[in-house]
Amino acid sequence: MKGVHFLAAFCLLVLAFTLASAFDPSPLQDFCVAINDTKTGVFVNGKFCKDPKLATAEDFFFRGLNKPGNTANQLGSKVTQVNVLQILGLNTLGISLARIDFAPYGLNPPHIHPRGTEILTVLEGTLYVGFVTSDNRLITKVLYPGDVFVFPIGLIHFQFNVGNTNAVALAGLSSQNPGVITIAKAVFGSNPAINPDVLVKAFQLDLNIVKQLQSKLWMDNN
Repeated sequence: MKGVHFLAAFCLLVLAFTLASAFDPSPLQDFCVAINDTKTGVFVNGKFCKDPKLATAEDFFFRGLNKPGNTANQLGSKVTQVNVLQILGLNTLGISLARIDFAPYGLNPPHIHPRGTEILTVLEGTLYVGFVTSDNRLITKVLYPGDVFVFPIGLIHFQFNVGNTNAVALAGLSSQNPGVITIAKAVFGSNPAINPDVLVKAFQLDLNIVKQLQSKLWMDNN
């Protein structure tokens, strides 16, 4: 009888493991529309894989992260990404890297990574960083060289150089292609533009102010 109970428990455990393992893979792009005709398919969730026998050291290598990014722009910051587009060997590995350079009082503006959590460490300078939770709570911290801070996946966050010298940070992200959506650019600089009436009501702004904001050239520091 004990053997029957053990067998039943084992079968339930196997079934539970199977159900727990049967999940959709994390998306590596904004969306992936299904098609019935595979001949017209273009994208996969990630990139097509090279024959492992043909892989070389260059597939896992990137040179140049020691070079400062050009911060001569209206934000005073530059993000140098090292993701699957730069290192093809990152495909399917679920990790990427970025260097962020800041001019004095430079800003990496409020943005989200829809597919990755970010862990950031300051190498030089002083950064005021923070993120906003899903219940609208702001969590902030001033970081100094050697400090580490985490920005949870999908939450609005920012980094601001509060010092009068340059600042540098390195960020690891939990996706080969975490994506980035800069809030101001997405809202006021989308293509095509969002109907101004929507933004007037959403932000409680005058129509002329909304149109003025939509007419600006919203830059990307990536």
